[in-house]
Amino acid sequence: MTEIKKVLVVDDDPDFRGQMEIMFSTRGYEVTTAPGRKEAQETFQTFVPDIAVVDLMMENDDDGFVLAYRLKKRFPDCIVIMVTNVTGETGIEFPGEDDSSGWINADAVLSKPVRFEQIEEELRKIESR
Repeated sequence: MTEIKKVLVVDDDPDFRGQMEIMFSTRGYEVTTAPGRKEAQETFQTFVPDIAVVDLMMENDDDGFVLAYRLKKRFPDCIVIMVTNVTGETGIEFPGEDDSSGWINADAVLSKPVRFEQIEEELRKIESR
């Protein structure tokens, strides 16, 4: 029997959270969502995620970085996919999986808008490493 994977979706956009919850749950994942870093960290008491989809900028500009760091520190095997609109707004690109500097504690960084198929593709790449 295959264990159901648990997913944590953290984003201040309720539409994005809702879309991700629907897409993951219809594929058999157990999903918990949070609108920000504080609420996400509270879920750590009772919910151990296998996968986390984390927005970079929420209430504070660095919330996604901080949350990714805390997720990886507490749950080293958790796959963290960071999503951001920063690239579209500023032109700044993040290195994602090729980040040899190690300053981004995420397994992948995707620019918004994000299609669910992109997340699935990143998960396949990460899980095959």
